[in-house]
Amino acid sequence: MLTPAAAQDRAHDLVTRARAAGADAAEGVYAGNSSQAVQVRLGQLEDVERSESEHLALRVFAGRRSASIATSDMSPAALAELCERAVAMARLAPEDPYAGLAPHELLSRGPFPDLDLAEPGEPDPASLRAAAAEAEDAARAVAGVTNSEGGSASAGRSSFALVTSDGFAGAYEGSSSGLSASVIAGEGGGMQRDYAYRTARYYADLPGPGEIGRQAGERAVARLNPQRLPSGPRPVVFAPRVGGSLLGHLLGAMSGSAIARRASFLLGHEDEVLFDPAVRVVDDPLIRRGLRSRPFDGEGLPVAARELVTDGRITGWLMDSAAARQLGLAPTGHAVRGGSGAPGVGPSNLHLAAGTTSPAALMADIADGFYVTELIGQGVNGITGDYSRGAAGFRIVGGELAGPVAEVTIAGNLLAMFAALTPASDLEWHRAINVPTIRVDGMTVAGD
Repeated sequence: MLTPAAAQDRAHDLVTRARAAGADAAEGVYAGNSSQAVQVRLGQLEDVERSESEHLALRVFAGRRSASIATSDMSPAALAELCERAVAMARLAPEDPYAGLAPHELLSRGPFPDLDLAEPGEPDPASLRAAAAEAEDAARAVAGVTNSEGGSASAGRSSFALVTSDGFAGAYEGSSSGLSASVIAGEGGGMQRDYAYRTARYYADLPGPGEIGRQAGERAVARLNPQRLPSGPRPVVFAPRVGGSLLGHLLGAMSGSAIARRASFLLGHEDEVLFDPAVRVVDDPLIRRGLRSRPFDGEGLPVAARELVTDGRITGWLMDSAAARQLGLAPTGHAVRGGSGAPGVGPSNLHLAAGTTSPAALMADIADGFYVTELIGQGVNGITGDYSRGAAGFRIVGGELAGPVAEVTIAGNLLAMFAALTPASDLEWHRAINVPTIRVDGMTVAGD
């Protein structure tokens, strides 16, 4: 894997070759990754993995025609052939009136902010194995845990560079560390599984392996002997570890490409109050050590913190340059890159601002409700906003958690759910999407 400076040079060389091959415009992307992981199960070493990968992606333009191609062969001969093929493909592609690089006048010029995304050094496999074993041991020590799917520890590094023929060049690197444990409680047909995990840019920002393990064990034991809920409307409370999915559905509907295709349940509602006026949703790509922090977006545009929901209203769409041209608007700095091809859009570090009520107070007046800790399936229609997912968690009776619940379906419509959404005060900050406990009144629960 290349250093950021070397990665930027490699991407610049690719763009130079593409222009020499006849491209009117081009952009080159380098992405390199390395990772190692150790898994321990029942006290024994289960698996050790190490992987390294790197590839170059090229997008070229011939007028309004474009083509994308990628390779992991970095030899000069391979890159020369790659550029010739890409230009030939572009000349045969259909015209797209919205295709093109990001507007030159909007490009980020640097210097780019130092977001402290890369931890110096790299842990050795022995220390990863010790952490994985400690996490599993702590989970298995919880009374009621009967088996284990293992404890694991991982570390990785990445390098990213983007260069365009229109004048942008930038690169950065990042690191990641992770700890997890997954165990089983109970016996026979009554067994229940649960897990705990954390990821961070720096290993020092993770909780101890013992804390991860204890959390996994306690969660599994708490799920023993689940009951079914009676069907009917009731308040549903989402735990922080699953509540972030609601923001994910919101962001998907705010995508400029979805709006341009008229495939979003937010169409026609952009000027309405969709949430309680106190609700705020913020996207901030400049958080130091943030899991999705970035100094520039996937097209080389500057990034900045932005409120996506304020005073109960969405503040606009999330757009790359192509969607912005189609909608007659400006790109918003939310372009993200995949392995190759044109960029898409995506959030960075997203959070739902904390409310003023504790989780206990938020549930205090619920006579009979459902506290969700696990969501199953993908039953969400991005065009209509209809929502239906399998769920498990705990019943709420008289404002208190009253025992585990499984094999339940919760349903509603996202617009109605957003209008009924109330956040608690316990905002957590260790995920890419961070939310507090969330209450949504009036959902339909299907159980018995």
